[in-house]
Amino acid sequence: MPPPTKVELPPVRLPGLAGLSPAYFAIVMSTGIISIAAHRLGFEALARSLYMLNFVFYAVVWALFGLRLLWHRQAMLDDVVDHLRAPGFFTSVAATSVLGSQCLLLGNNLTLALALWWLAIALWVILTYTIFTIFTVKRSKPRLEKGINGGWLLAVVATQSIAVLAALLAARIGQPWKLELNFFALSMWLWGGMLYIWMMSLIFYRYTFFTFEPGDLSPPYWINMGAMAISTLAGSLLIVNVEHAPFLLSLQPFIKGFTVFYWATGTWWIPMLLLLAVWRHIYRRFPLRYDPLYWGAVFPLGMYAAATHAMLRALEFDFLNWVPGVFLALAMAAWLATLAGMLHAIWKIQRPGAMAP
Repeated sequence: MPPPTKVELPPVRLPGLAGLSPAYFAIVMSTGIISIAAHRLGFEALARSLYMLNFVFYAVVWALFGLRLLWHRQAMLDDVVDHLRAPGFFTSVAATSVLGSQCLLLGNNLTLALALWWLAIALWVILTYTIFTIFTVKRSKPRLEKGINGGWLLAVVATQSIAVLAALLAARIGQPWKLELNFFALSMWLWGGMLYIWMMSLIFYRYTFFTFEPGDLSPPYWINMGAMAISTLAGSLLIVNVEHAPFLLSLQPFIKGFTVFYWATGTWWIPMLLLLAVWRHIYRRFPLRYDPLYWGAVFPLGMYAAATHAMLRALEFDFLNWVPGVFLALAMAAWLATLAGMLHAIWKIQRPGAMAP
């Protein structure tokens, strides 16, 4: 009797997996922060719909990263040592923290929020000391104008996202951990601010002393504003937590001053980034087509809405009441446009005979 014929299963076709952007967790960041902003502004149906959808996005992106590591390990390792692509991995930290914040605020699930917070810390430690150690010791390094962009500030966003979730947890957890969580949130908030100063100095130097081509002005430059917005949110939450952490009371004037400083800096960036977008797409006619990095431009709009709302409540700036609603609408429009672009791109590459990007 002849042996049974071995059936070879065709490989699963996932076009584009080898070149998957390390920054794809920005879809979770964007969806999560819009959900939180909508919840704060009273749009509960929208907030909860995005909350449930975000679990799907989070699971799918982790699955894609796992498959990429399994099937295209070298491509993934190459990204870790690349000056432009490696900072994108920090979106995994921010996405985990933002989802944890959603679990706490919308799901009232303290256990899951704590688990995601610990996972975010673990990812932050691994990525921070792996990526920046490699950047320091590797022998072949790009020149400044080729090796840095706004995506580097994702390291700041990741740091501040942990501070935000720590401050939210501190407001829900009793003593003795309330003090420790507030101190940890304060420490991460301060470190994130210092990291922004270091990185923004290099980015602004690159802006003003090197030639810019339209292709150089990639969507992650919106993180220039987003990093300041999330720093504002973290500072506002620390101000609210002053009542339960005496050491925060002694630092309250400093925290208030720097919170407004962060918000003002983020606000300054908005007209600048809009002008650069006009220069890129209208004056220089750079094509406007879907890029996964556009999720990194959606997140700052939603974060600005959430951060401004938190700041006006913490500091009683009632004259800013109109701002969060406007930016929530802009963020939602940008989210829908980017989602439509992503679905269209997926449909195109799945057609028979289509080439993988």
